[in-house]
Amino acid sequence: MKITAAVVNGVNEAYELEQLTLGELYPDEVVVRIVASGVCHSDEALRVGDAPFPMPVVLGHEGAGIIEKIGSAVKNFNVGDQVVMAYNYCGTCASCRTGHPSSCNEWAALNMSGGRPDGSHIFYKEDGTPVSNFFAQSSFATHTIAHVNNLIKVDPEEDLRLMGPLGCGLLTGFGTVVNGLQAKTGSSIAIFGIGAVGLGALMTAKIIGCSTIIAIDIHDTRLETARELGATHTINSRTENLAKRIAEISEGQGVDYSIDTTGISSVMKASIQVLGIGGVSAPVAVTPNSVEFNTFMDLVLANRKLIGVLMGDAIPQLAIPELIKFHKEGKFPFEKLVKYYKFDEINQATADANSGETIKPILIIDEDYRKEEPLVFN
Repeated sequence: MKITAAVVNGVNEAYELEQLTLGELYPDEVVVRIVASGVCHSDEALRVGDAPFPMPVVLGHEGAGIIEKIGSAVKNFNVGDQVVMAYNYCGTCASCRTGHPSSCNEWAALNMSGGRPDGSHIFYKEDGTPVSNFFAQSSFATHTIAHVNNLIKVDPEEDLRLMGPLGCGLLTGFGTVVNGLQAKTGSSIAIFGIGAVGLGALMTAKIIGCSTIIAIDIHDTRLETARELGATHTINSRTENLAKRIAEISEGQGVDYSIDTTGISSVMKASIQVLGIGGVSAPVAVTPNSVEFNTFMDLVLANRKLIGVLMGDAIPQLAIPELIKFHKEGKFPFEKLVKYYKFDEINQATADANSGETIKPILIIDEDYRKEEPLVFN
């Protein structure tokens, strides 16, 4: 089957739309016609080499589409079903069977190796060169092959053009607050970096009833969005004294929780330093940077904790329907974060995300989907 995909052929090279061939469909996989895909910072981290990955590659891991073909072993899905795609997991290891599929023993092999565990590939160039896939979905393509564990079925009335970002960025923000930090009603939280992950965390903090929600960024427009979505306080860390403002807001006590989505060393350290006694911090960015701190002074002395949270430690098949429900209720209005781009504008969408102009770019790959409900593009 011939498809069109946005291919990255080398580190820091631009996306190029190329014709590829889909490989063999395995029994536990489906062919998905991609309607739309969010553009995530993790895609950019791989493209520029911050996280090493075998190239050439088709990136994209916030895909939403329609099943066109199913493998012989696939159950509970049918041709024509609307799906959101998240990450793959084995389903049989101890982590998967105890409700932590993002800690799957095979997570890296299934999502980050560029191919299937048996070494085969999903995409091939016209000359037979294999092209790596990402997250077992590679949604920057007109069609892809995805494992059944990637799939979350959504109701036919849901607009797939909006749904894709639920599969990674928003899932990560939501899950980090609920599953990772296990934030409590009435608590305080500081969120560093007000992109899609940060705003997903912010909206979740509001839903669960955090009484103090502090949004920190260097873009005033993003801070305005944060206030609109529930931030009780905002700080522009480029123009304001962060430590002083946090001390004022917390009456010198520090915050109960913090999340860093920036991956910048100084910011990650600041997210630890603003914690109060017993506070917990979660750095969640894909980053090549590290952070240096004194374990006794910065953690032990105040009983602070620093935790890793991958994909929000969430079960996508449970969390994504919950986020859709919150969206319908007006509690998770993530449509306010997005801007739509045509598929061939992928490099512009990436540039706008990098500059901060767009919080969550969404590529419309199938422009014929719901043509009776036209979108406003970038």
